[in-house]
Amino acid sequence: MIRLALRVRHEHAERVLAELLELAPSGVEEVRVGEATVEYAVYGAPGELPSLPALNALAGDALVEISTSETADDWQERWKCFHRPVLIPAPLPRSRDGRRVPDLLVRPPWEPESARGVAVEEIVIDPGQAFGTGGHASTRLCLELLLALALFEPPAGPLLDIGTGSGVLAIAGARVGFAPVLGVDHERESVDAARANATANGVEIAVRQLDLRTQPLPLIDASDALAGSVVVVANLLRPLLIELARVMARAPRHLLAGGLLKEQVDEVADLFSDRFALRERERRESGEWAAVWLAP
Repeated sequence: MIRLALRVRHEHAERVLAELLELAPSGVEEVRVGEATVEYAVYGAPGELPSLPALNALAGDALVEISTSETADDWQERWKCFHRPVLIPAPLPRSRDGRRVPDLLVRPPWEPESARGVAVEEIVIDPGQAFGTGGHASTRLCLELLLALALFEPPAGPLLDIGTGSGVLAIAGARVGFAPVLGVDHERESVDAARANATANGVEIAVRQLDLRTQPLPLIDASDALAGSVVVVANLLRPLLIELARVMARAPRHLLAGGLLKEQVDEVADLFSDRFALRERERRESGEWAAVWLAP
């Protein structure tokens, strides 16, 4: 097994990560190296990893260092140690009518079921298939906002998960009561992974391959009665969220936007405000990452 690592300065990290995910859609390992540098790494057999010329092209003048190293034969077993269950606590206080939402526990399939009882909804995600296991701050923040939305705005309508990856946000949406739920992703591997994870979790969600740059968005761009009631979850990076603001045909009922660095939230929120009159309802931050809930 080969580990291919790319180190960039912090100020270029978001752009490089966005490009790297195009070459390695199954996700990357992120490690902070000192105060000024971030290392991204992907693993694979020889011949399966992105080529060095492609990595040089994506990094451009942001490139710091590219290196490869061999990992032990038991890497796949040791790798499991890095994927632990992630608990997303339900928001407090309760809604005015006393309604509650469950905690969410996202775990890989090799971890045993939780003994926390009926107040926890478990979601099993295979982290080897696609990006989005609940472990990354951007995914956790979106899950937190999704629970807050479900608590204070009853989830009685459709949900569209743009950039669904592993399907974890779409599956969580179905678990807390949204229906119908549709996940879309540019990558065929992610579509397959989201479908497999939905089946493993016993939820009914539709998943399809879609490029938001060139194809109309289902549900939200539709002309039927559902269009005005859609909740959109978009755990994307800044360039794709800017593109979403440009191509989306109408305002959703709510928009949960993640995948943003803290300093990028105001710019993205302002774009959706200017075009759709969406206003910030809640913002969550963790480390360098942030997510925002926008609504009319």
